[in-house]
Amino acid sequence: MSKKLNTRIEKDSMGSFEVPSDAYYGANTMRAVLNFPISSLKFQREFIKSLAQIKKAAALTNLDLDLIDKTIAEKIADAAEQVIKGNYDDQFVVDIFQTGSGTSTNMNINEVISNLAIEKMKGVIGSKEPVHPNDHVNMGQSSNDVIPTAIHISAVDSITNQLLPAIEQLENALEQKSREFKDIVKTGRTHLQDATPITLGQEFQGFAGQMNRSRLRIKSALNGLREVALGGTAVGTGVNTHNEFAKRVCIYLSDWTGQDIQETDNHFQSQNTLDAVVYMSGALKTLAVSAMKISNDIRWLGSGPRAGFGEIELPEVQPGSSIMPGKVNPVIAESTAMVAAQVIGNDLTVSIAGQSGNFELNVMMPVAAFNLLQSIELLSTALGNLAAQCVSGIKATDSGPKMVEKGLAIVTTLVPIIGYDASAAIAKKAQNTGKTIREIALEDTDLDPSDIDKILDPSKMV
Repeated sequence: MSKKLNTRIEKDSMGSFEVPSDAYYGANTMRAVLNFPISSLKFQREFIKSLAQIKKAAALTNLDLDLIDKTIAEKIADAAEQVIKGNYDDQFVVDIFQTGSGTSTNMNINEVISNLAIEKMKGVIGSKEPVHPNDHVNMGQSSNDVIPTAIHISAVDSITNQLLPAIEQLENALEQKSREFKDIVKTGRTHLQDATPITLGQEFQGFAGQMNRSRLRIKSALNGLREVALGGTAVGTGVNTHNEFAKRVCIYLSDWTGQDIQETDNHFQSQNTLDAVVYMSGALKTLAVSAMKISNDIRWLGSGPRAGFGEIELPEVQPGSSIMPGKVNPVIAESTAMVAAQVIGNDLTVSIAGQSGNFELNVMMPVAAFNLLQSIELLSTALGNLAAQCVSGIKATDSGPKMVEKGLAIVTTLVPIIGYDASAAIAKKAQNTGKTIREIALEDTDLDPSDIDKILDPSKMV
């Protein structure tokens, strides 16, 4: 027989309700916990931190505007700061799959901050006196403008402090390998078939360029996230809030985050759409696609070591098989590819969520927030790991250069001299006989051997 939990009775607009006696959340939160027993997924720490920053800034702003008692405002700010620091993460218990506006989570933090402040003021937790979760903590706000604002701020913070440094770390590692491998000539590949020569360094230069362009795309998308919905309250009209409220809150938020957070100039679009979130998710998906391409190319280039391409050696980080001794697999690249797949799937969820803006409110904000923040987190850790545990330790082998002379596509440089058809005939004969292009050219053309050497010099083709 299970032991009954100690509870307290709280009242909300729907009546009395039991809440765990040691919880800082209240009846509204507890109703949500029972209403949404859907998953084990909760909002990430970054989101709760940003939500608490909004509550702290709101309290200080309302004090600045002489709308709230000084002691109450200060206790709310102090309580919010404790949440910002992560001291009460276990109190945020509402499932991601909840009310589409995120109202349950907004009330969760309102109740937690209210009760923390009440406790500091020697009041009774759950009494809503002297600090009320709606009248004081939520003053000048609505879930409908607070939740999208928290999505934007948490994403900006995570991208700036986690993702962009990770992209730069991988970009730098790839650029270093590009310089290191700049003189290693190998056979290029198009359609998985031999193509004209390229250097291994040029291949890595391409990888570095993908990271560079993704970084620029994400930086551009950040501009949309710095514009926030706060100030629109219920439907974008700003009812029940001071006309200076959002502007002043954004000043606090900008100071604390180091970002230029601005109130939107069109509250109706900022609350009934998630367009800026969808746009950023698309940029993250593009980064994921690039990461998957790089990971797969690295896996192919390192395949073997004897029956594959074997043009590079990857760092050996763990045994690769439970049955085949000595086998080592490209596990770091594989893990990055799986992260990329997850992020691509997350983007589809965010896209579907984005089109669920029915009239004045989007009603899939929690799941959009969770997926966006998860994509940021996964890419941040995976790209940094790929740089540190794989790319930085890659070594070139002599397999690539050895195959250049045997490649058929070097016949391309003969085309301006003897024409396409004659060059094609040389390539086909080389393929059928197993001889090199150089050998067939010496046999079947009148070109001087020294001229053939110059024309077919792989280093001149790159």
